Amino acid sequence: MKKWQFWVGVLISVVFLYFGLRGLKLGDFWQAIQTANYWWILPGVAVFFVGLWVRAWRWHYLLRPMKKIPTRRMFPVTCIGYMGNNIYPARAGEVLRAIILKRKEGVPISASLATIIVERIFDGVVMLGFVFVNLPQLAKLASSNSGFIGDIQTLSLWGVGIFAAALIVFLLAAMFPKFTAIIGQWFIDRLIPSRIREKTSGIMLKFLDGLESLRSPANVLMVFLTSVLIWLLETVKYWLVMHAFAFTVSFFALMLMNGIVNLATTIPSAPGYIGTFDVPGIAVLTAYGVEQSIATGYTLVLHVALWLPVTLVGAYYMTREGIKWSDNLRSEAKGMEVPKAPTGQI
Repeated sequence: MKKWQFWVGVLISVVFLYFGLRGLKLGDFWQAIQTANYWWILPGVAVFFVGLWVRAWRWHYLLRPMKKIPTRRMFPVTCIGYMGNNIYPARAGEVLRAIILKRKEGVPISASLATIIVERIFDGVVMLGFVFVNLPQLAKLASSNSGFIGDIQTLSLWGVGIFAAALIVFLLAAMFPKFTAIIGQWFIDRLIPSRIREKTSGIMLKFLDGLESLRSPANVLMVFLTSVLIWLLETVKYWLVMHAFAFTVSFFALMLMNGIVNLATTIPSAPGYIGTFDVPGIAVLTAYGVEQSIATGYTLVLHVALWLPVTLVGAYYMTREGIKWSDNLRSEAKGMEVPKAPTGQI
């Protein structure tokens, strides 16, 4: 990865943590950490992996028009991808799982990335849905808080426009592939150097193949409902881990927190979403009246509980497959038959 991208992400994380943790009483924070009942993390992790299996099933469903791959074979690749997002900069895990799927199953990388981008768009729509379900409560919080919470409503409206526009473009491209290919070829002929036009056209056509699952309204509905289930399961993990700490908020409050923190992680940051996950989560909880030290302890423990298990499992599967982030894999990522994909991860 380019060093400047890494250091820009680190700088953004540092800025987030500086403004988010100002005024934290370390003594109270350590007490919250030491008195937590960590047994609650175990069922939370179990629920998280159920959600991860559902993610693998959703990806299998999106890929089904190109190749039917059992969910049990998609699950390890999904874990490796999420591990990659956790430890490599610039969401490299998304490209990593597309490359591995090509190696293992022969699915073109550009087609895989098309389905991955579709996943991210639906994830974003669901996250914004979680925020909008709680807009009345959010308005009350905004009226009594300044700064981050007060800006959420405005940011949510912008987010709706961005994700809705992306979803409409992808749906239209899926429903009218021939017309989309004609438009795409027009731009390729005018903007791409002649020596790589043929290769770029092939990329575009394979990418459009990856959108085939969106040509059926029933498939679109199935992907949407599966996305809702995935994020509700993740909110259940938030709820279970909450029981380890001395505070209580409603499940809807945790849905709001889930939506906000995952939308915030689309902001570039250090690997593992340091700062961009934690600070918005702490802000939401303190807006609900949770003491800052407890909100900080809970959010950091939750972050580790979300980050560590899938990273370990993904590393295990990557080692089992004999795959390393080597020069060969880097060159495959740079020279693969696919352009860079949007990097928003939720």
